[in-house]
Amino acid sequence: MVTTLTLTDTSRTSPDAASGACCAPLVREAADPQTAAELARVFKALGDPTRVRLLSIVAAHDGGEACVCDLTEPVGLSQPTVSHHLKLMVDAGLLTREQRGKWAYYSVVPGALNRLGVLLTEATV
Repeated sequence: MVTTLTLTDTSRTSPDAASGACCAPLVREAADPQTAAELARVFKALGDPTRVRLLSIVAAHDGGEACVCDLTEPVGLSQPTVSHHLKLMVDAGLLTREQRGKWAYYSVVPGALNRLGVLLTEATV
């Protein structure tokens, strides 16, 4: 899929252009340092294709949860490596982990990805 981004020169049409101001004013509150750190942690967790696949696989399972034993084969990695990737996503608040006997089950945190969008678009966090 190709995304095309059209850039518009606003320097000639901006109301501030006549006054000599070089930048448009903020129209909402920018991310504070704590919010930026939270976002960075989530983006870092999603910055690996294997973790994106694992999140997608967990979400696609019945009930939105999967055993770690069901996640190794689809990504072609060992159980310890998959567990490491899953731990990073738990730490980032994308998944929860529940131990059942010798196996760990992972579930997508309800609304985690929606909250990510809100943090990026809402003025008040």
